[in-house]
Amino acid sequence: MAAKNQVFIAIIGAGGVGKCFLGQLAKLAVRRPSTKLSLCYISTSKKALFNNDYSEISIDNAISSLSASSTAPPSLPDVVNYLAAAPSKVVLVDNTSSQDIADAYPLILSRGISIVTPNKKAFSGSNKLWQDIFAAAQSSGAKVYHESSVGAGLPVICTLKDLVETGDEVTKIEGVFSGTMSFLFNSFAPTTGSGGQWSAEVKKAKELGYTEPDPRDDLNGLDVARKLTILARLSGLAVESPTSFPVQSLIPKELESVASGDEFLERLPEFDSQMEQVKAEAQREGKVVRFVGSIDMATKSVKVGLEKFDLSHPIAALKGSDNIISFYTKRYGNSPLIVQGAGAGGEVTAMGVTADLLRVLSQIS
Repeated sequence: MAAKNQVFIAIIGAGGVGKCFLGQLAKLAVRRPSTKLSLCYISTSKKALFNNDYSEISIDNAISSLSASSTAPPSLPDVVNYLAAAPSKVVLVDNTSSQDIADAYPLILSRGISIVTPNKKAFSGSNKLWQDIFAAAQSSGAKVYHESSVGAGLPVICTLKDLVETGDEVTKIEGVFSGTMSFLFNSFAPTTGSGGQWSAEVKKAKELGYTEPDPRDDLNGLDVARKLTILARLSGLAVESPTSFPVQSLIPKELESVASGDEFLERLPEFDSQMEQVKAEAQREGKVVRFVGSIDMATKSVKVGLEKFDLSHPIAALKGSDNIISFYTKRYGNSPLIVQGAGAGGEVTAMGVTADLLRVLSQIS
C-alpha cells in the first residue's frame, strides 16, 4: 500500500540531464519529508528497472542498478498501464528528446499521470499535438510542465506565463535562445578584437561539448525554431510548426548532404569567406552579428536568423554560452523584462525539471 502523501516518480532517460536530475531528486526527497517521493520506474532506450509491486528503487543507486539490469524497456503503452495502476499519484519525468514519447503525452496525461520534461518536441510539434496535450491534462486533472524546453533552467516559460495570465499583452519577444549559437558568435564576432575563423570556432565548440555530435543539428537553426514555436504559442500565436516560418540555416548548401559531422567539419573551412563577409559587413556599420529568434505579435511573424546589433545592445554584450530573452509587453513597453544566464548544461536543465516537479507536487500532494 502507498504511504500517506506518497508520490511515485518514473524517469525515462538517464543520460546527462537524467543523472543530474537524479542527484537533485535525492536531495529533494530529504528536504521535503512531508511527501514521500518513491522512484518506481527508470529506463534508458536499452534497459529498464521497476518492480511489479511498485516497491521503491533506491534513488542513490538507481544508475548502477539500472546498468546491472537485464530487463529491456516495456512498450510505451505497457509503461503507461503500469504507471496508471500505481496505488498513488504518479509523475513521469521525460528526460529524452524522443518524438515517440512526446506523441504519447496526450495518452499519458489522459490516464492521470502528470509530466515534467525538457523535451521540446512535445510542445513544438504540430499544433494539434499541442492542443491534445493540454486538453488531456485539463480533462484528467494531471499536470504538465516543461520549463526546461526553453532556456534550460532559466525562468523563461514561467515568466511568460505570469505576464500573460496576469493580463499583460506581449508585443515582442527577442533573444539568443541557443547556448551553442551564443558561444559561437561571441567567439567569432566579439565586441572587441577580431575573433576566430568560423570553422575553427565551430570545431572548438564541438570539442568543448557545446554542439550536438553533428554540428549541423545546431547550425540548421531548428533547435531555436522549436523554442520560438513554444513561446509564440504561449503568447497566443497559433504557430503550426517550427518549419512554418523563416529559419536561416548556417549550413553551406554544398555541405547539407555530406555523410557525417566529421566530414562536415573537415570541409567547413572552404566556406569561411562567406561568414567573414557577414562579420565584415556588420563591422562596417559599427555592429556585431548574432543568431537570434524573434516573435512580433503585431505582424504575427516569427523568424530565426542572423541580425546585426549595436555594440551597446544587451544581445551584443553576451558572454560565453549565455542565453538572453527580452520580453516587450504593454506593461514593460520600451524597457523589456530581460531573462539572462546559462542556457545549457546538465545541472541547470535538470534544475528546471526539478523546479517543475516541485510545482506539480504543490498541486497533487
